[in-house]
Amino acid sequence: MRNAIICVLVQNLDYLRLLCFNTVLQSYLTNVEIHDTTIAMNTTEKTIKLSFNPSQKTKVLLGALPNERSLDILVRRYGLGGQKDIETLESIGSTYGITRERVRQIENNALKSIQKSENYIKIADNLRELANLIEQSGGVIPENELIQMLACTEKTKKHILFLLSVGDKFKKRKETPEFTTHWYTDEAHAHSIREGLRLLTRELKKDLALPEEEMVEMCVHKLSTKPKKQKGREVPLRWLKLSKKIDKNPLGEWGLADSPSIRVKGIRDFAYLTLKRHGSPMHFSEVAITIQDLFAKKAHSATTHNELIKDPRFVLVGRGIYALKEWGYSSGLVRDIITNLLKSEGALTKQKIIERVKRERYVKDNTIAVNLQDTNFFSKLDDGTYTLL
Repeated sequence: MRNAIICVLVQNLDYLRLLCFNTVLQSYLTNVEIHDTTIAMNTTEKTIKLSFNPSQKTKVLLGALPNERSLDILVRRYGLGGQKDIETLESIGSTYGITRERVRQIENNALKSIQKSENYIKIADNLRELANLIEQSGGVIPENELIQMLACTEKTKKHILFLLSVGDKFKKRKETPEFTTHWYTDEAHAHSIREGLRLLTRELKKDLALPEEEMVEMCVHKLSTKPKKQKGREVPLRWLKLSKKIDKNPLGEWGLADSPSIRVKGIRDFAYLTLKRHGSPMHFSEVAITIQDLFAKKAHSATTHNELIKDPRFVLVGRGIYALKEWGYSSGLVRDIITNLLKSEGALTKQKIIERVKRERYVKDNTIAVNLQDTNFFSKLDDGTYTLL
C-alpha cells in the first residue's frame, strides 16, 4: 500500500514538473514574434523571402528541450524571450548560482539535445534552405550581411542566429583583427577565401584607392584559382566585406582600411578626397562647397581652411589655393621654390624660373620677379641668368 502511494506521488510530481515546464514554454511562445512572415533585405540589397517563419521554427526546436533550465538558458543566451539584450554567461550563472563554464556546458548540451530530437528532423528542409542561401551567396558571408538579407526586425534576427547556431550544417568564425564575423558551410572553401583576401591585402599599396569595378576584378583574379568560383560582382564584393583590412571610402573607392584615401574621420580627410577627385588645386572655399556637394557634410570655409593649414598632406600654392603634396608640390614660400630650383639645376634665365615656379605656385609673374631681386639670396650674372649666392 505504501509503495503504491509513493508511486502515485512520484507520478503526480513528474506531472507537475511537466506542467510547470510546459507553462514556461507556453509563456515564452506568447512572447515570440509569429506575425512576421515577410523577411526582407534592406533597400540596398535584393529582397530575400524565406519559405518559413524563423520564429515558428525556433518554437519547434525549443519544444524538444528536456527541462525548464535548459529552455531558460537558451532563451536568455540568444535573446529569444522578448528581452532587449542577449545575456552573458556570468549573468545567467549568477541566477542559478553556477559558474559561467557550467552555463556554457548546459547551453551546448541543450543544443545537442535539440539536434538529436525528432523536432530537429521536422525543420531539416528549412535549415537546408538556409544552407543553400549561403552557398548561393558565395559560400562565405559576413554575419551582418546575412542578417540584412533575412531579418527585418531585431527579434527576427535573433531567431535566425539561433537557427544557424543549432544547425549542424553551419559554421561560424568569430570576429578577429583580420576578418568580421562570418558564416559558411564548407571549411576548405572558407579557408581559401580568407587566404585569397590576405594575399590581396598584401598587394594593395598604402595610398591606393581603386574604383569598385577594378577592385572587384582584382578580387576575382586573386580568388580565381579557388574552389566554387562565382560569377557576377555581388559575390566578390561580399567577400571583400569579410576583410577588416580592406574598406571603401564615401566615394565608393576601395583600398586598405587604414589608408588616408579610404579612412575618413574629419574635414581634413573629406578635403583630401575632394582634392584627389578634383585632380588639381582648389581654393579652400571651393573645397568646403564641394565637400557638402559630394558627401552631404556641412563644412564651413573657415574650418576647412584651418584643417588644410594644419595637415601636411596639403600645400599652399596660391592665395587660399591648395594642392596635394603627393602631386609633387613642395611646401614653402616662392623664394624657397626658386632656391630649390637653382640648387638642382644651376643658373637659369628669369623666364625659365618663372615658368618652373608657376608649375608649383599659382602666383603672378611679377611676384616671382620681385623675389629674384632679393640680393640676400640670389645674384644676376652677366649673361642675364640667376644663381644662388
